[in-house]
Amino acid sequence: MTNAWPPGRTFWTTEFPERTNDRTTPFLFKGIVPPAAAIADDVLDGFAVIRHAHTADTGISAHARVYVGEERRDDLLDRVLAAPAWTDGGFVTWMQELVAAERFSVVINNLETISPALAAGLGHLLASLFDGWGVPLGGAELVAFAGNYSGTAFGVHEGYEDAFLTHYGPGVKHFYTWSNEEYQKLTGGQDPLYGDYLWLLDHAKHFVLEPGDALFLPRRVFHVGRQDEFSVSIAMPLYTYPDAAILRAAVLPDLLEAHLTGGPDTELGQPSPMTEFTAGTTPVTRRLTALATRTLNSAGRHAERAVERHLRQRWNTLLSNGGWEMVQDDLARAEAATAFDPNQVTAGATVAVTAPYRLIVDGDQAFLRGCEITTDPDVLTPELVTAVNTAPLTLPADDNVLTAVRALGATGGLTATPAPKETSA
Repeated sequence: MTNAWPPGRTFWTTEFPERTNDRTTPFLFKGIVPPAAAIADDVLDGFAVIRHAHTADTGISAHARVYVGEERRDDLLDRVLAAPAWTDGGFVTWMQELVAAERFSVVINNLETISPALAAGLGHLLASLFDGWGVPLGGAELVAFAGNYSGTAFGVHEGYEDAFLTHYGPGVKHFYTWSNEEYQKLTGGQDPLYGDYLWLLDHAKHFVLEPGDALFLPRRVFHVGRQDEFSVSIAMPLYTYPDAAILRAAVLPDLLEAHLTGGPDTELGQPSPMTEFTAGTTPVTRRLTALATRTLNSAGRHAERAVERHLRQRWNTLLSNGGWEMVQDDLARAEAATAFDPNQVTAGATVAVTAPYRLIVDGDQAFLRGCEITTDPDVLTPELVTAVNTAPLTLPADDNVLTAVRALGATGGLTATPAPKETSA
């Protein structure tokens, strides 16, 4: 078994499908994630960022939930977020005192938006997965589980996405899985199982996760985690939304809007006529049915162009964001954009794309860290894009390039180092 980091293409094309029965059964990859990529303290640092944002009343997409046993305790969340910080090494005691319980768990969603270290470190795994396995069109996120809970707060449940569960200790995690078919035979249904499910564990596949391990968990597999000591794990679900969901949520609304919008002087903008009382709804039904038929026929003729336009934008947005799903209030992105000083962008300065993000230029649109700006492809040439994605780039004395780089800095995906000051001999 390979322990190369990040895993190479051969891992994804050969070893991974072989170990997971063509990606359909769980498998534990031992010691695959090095400490340089992620450690437990990175998660606690991310939780501290959420607490600081709460105190500052800053809106962020990352959010935490607190559980005592299997009970979600939103009534305790404000207390946990507003309390004075824990001392070094004292997180467990600090939480126990705040929730007045021996065992607890904290779940954090969209950790990649508040932890640049984890976004970059585990972004290496995501980038290699994209290259060797494929691209989930919804991207991925980081979901942290921290606590000394005796069982996952969600009970024995199934996930609807393929995912990797990476573990960072310090304690070990015992993880139990059942295929969907096995679970239905044992329990008589597909509902989650809470409370006393110890009898079910004897029928499970059992994995022991230690720091640095990564468990592949296919979608629709039932599972639960248990532990005796405090530990931290990070799940990385891969969002492969159904094609119908993408059309329903993103493509068809825009397509139909374009075919049903018109000004007051156009046919589409004309008010509906008064309907004769005695005729009832029949004339309206006929009229709207005719309009719907014409609209759908016309939309069908334009569907391929609309789908292609949406997918190109989704693809470029996702890849430029390092593969992480796009969220509205990405705190790390906002802070990086604020920290970028366009006055430092001068000839001789160096700029670098922040890992794990990527600059992509498609026609007159540039994408970086999920943001899109209009640009001139004759300025942001393929050679320049490749250079800045590969290594820090020393900027030329070209006003057009400097202007483009300043605009890109507003995405939060660039860092700039001022040009060296000249010294007199």
